[in-house]
Amino acid sequence: MKCAPPAPVVKDTDFADVAESVDEELPSYSLRHRHRPWVAHQKLVAVSFLGDAAVVFGAMACAYFLRFETKLRDIGVDAVAVDFRSYLGHVLFGGALMLMLLANFRLHDPRNYLAIRRTFTVIVKACSIWLIVFLGVALVLKLDPPISRMYCGIGSVVGISMLCGWRWFLYCVLRRESFARMLRQKTVFVGWNEECGRAISRLSEGRAHQIAVHGVILPPDSKLDAQPPPGVPVLGSYDSLRRIVRSSGADLIVAVDGCMDRADMLLLAETCGKEFVDFKLVPSCFQILASGLKLEYFHGMPVLGVGKLPLHHVFNNAIKRGIDIFGALVGIVLFAPLVAIFCIMVRFESRGPVFYKQRRIGLNGRPFEILKIRSMALDAEAPGRAGWTVRNDPRRLKVGTFMREWNIDELPQFINVLRGEMSLVGPRPERPELIEGFKERIPHYNVRHNIKPGVTGWAQVNGLRGDTCLRERIKFDLDYIENWNFFLDLQIIVMTFFNRSGAC
Repeated sequence: MKCAPPAPVVKDTDFADVAESVDEELPSYSLRHRHRPWVAHQKLVAVSFLGDAAVVFGAMACAYFLRFETKLRDIGVDAVAVDFRSYLGHVLFGGALMLMLLANFRLHDPRNYLAIRRTFTVIVKACSIWLIVFLGVALVLKLDPPISRMYCGIGSVVGISMLCGWRWFLYCVLRRESFARMLRQKTVFVGWNEECGRAISRLSEGRAHQIAVHGVILPPDSKLDAQPPPGVPVLGSYDSLRRIVRSSGADLIVAVDGCMDRADMLLLAETCGKEFVDFKLVPSCFQILASGLKLEYFHGMPVLGVGKLPLHHVFNNAIKRGIDIFGALVGIVLFAPLVAIFCIMVRFESRGPVFYKQRRIGLNGRPFEILKIRSMALDAEAPGRAGWTVRNDPRRLKVGTFMREWNIDELPQFINVLRGEMSLVGPRPERPELIEGFKERIPHYNVRHNIKPGVTGWAQVNGLRGDTCLRERIKFDLDYIENWNFFLDLQIIVMTFFNRSGAC
């Protein structure tokens, strides 16, 4: 990327002169505004809020019924006969508190309507905090009748279930093109680079994306770092910016960093403010982990950098570790007979140890020994030389080919998960001898070691296993690291049973 020339001193008169010259060229029509999309969004927020309120109060009432009108009423030391009228205050207060928490976590932000995983994450977080707060209120205020702890637990679970079901239904409705088009922001790029191209290609894979690219404006030097895809037209030059913004009806202007100097960038931001258009900047100096960028202040000075990733938070790590321990125990018990059968088959075909240990790199670059059922001959690899597994590898045993096709050789790695060396889901670990070359050739390769490696991963369930493009794998690994949440892990675990192409 070429360095921009020294930025000239920007004076207030510069903006005024340019604004005057631009305004002279514009036709005399009313001030541009976005009334219709704004009204549509407000109506949608109102409908979703009313739906959330109905579901939340319904969940509170359902929790009362389950706790006091079923056999659960006989459980617990506080089991007493409670009629609904006396408990109505608790139901209303609990419902109002849950709605406040949902609003606090921005469940009704229009940007979340087409992001179902983010919506589910907000619901689980809000309902979990509601459980703690509501129990705290019961202990502190000593309400009459007392709030049942079992009622709080049931209310939290029922609330999560019903809200997720309702929001899934709303998502299925809104992702239809007629509604999704209304929710998308019409976006115009000023400049274009490869990062923009990759992002737009991923947007085109589904209907539930949040922006619609209307076109590209040539930067002041009239050159683009990369050519936009065929479906994205060039709308004109930077000199006609204001006319293009008004004629295109753009809701969002995205500027590519480095395509213009500081004075032009400030003028662009000022123009967007005058035209009621949102302004964003693609920071080309951060070509990775962009969703983790965070603005911080050091003694009043704004500093932009990569903030904490989701799995750097203690709460998220605790959730993931709990899932790992539970899943590993279930996996060991469930698949122990299968492992025993294939160990016997390996022993019959090839004398020697049935388990195979190999040095891999884990969290923060720490080495560990990964466990596998041996699927190759004992002399498959010369001492000191690391080999890359290829499709139809001749070094495999006959039973090894079957095991790799069905990923059975990976089952002993549940022990690595229990030891804390691996996770159920994460980037697949590689050998240190191979990493020495990968980290030099592939940008940002070692970022994947910010979290524990996994038995399965986002890249693997998308078909990138074994002898496949390593650069593509890294992209999926980094996407997972940036966007981790509880539901993504569950999705990958389920997908693992239906996608077994290749081997690694």
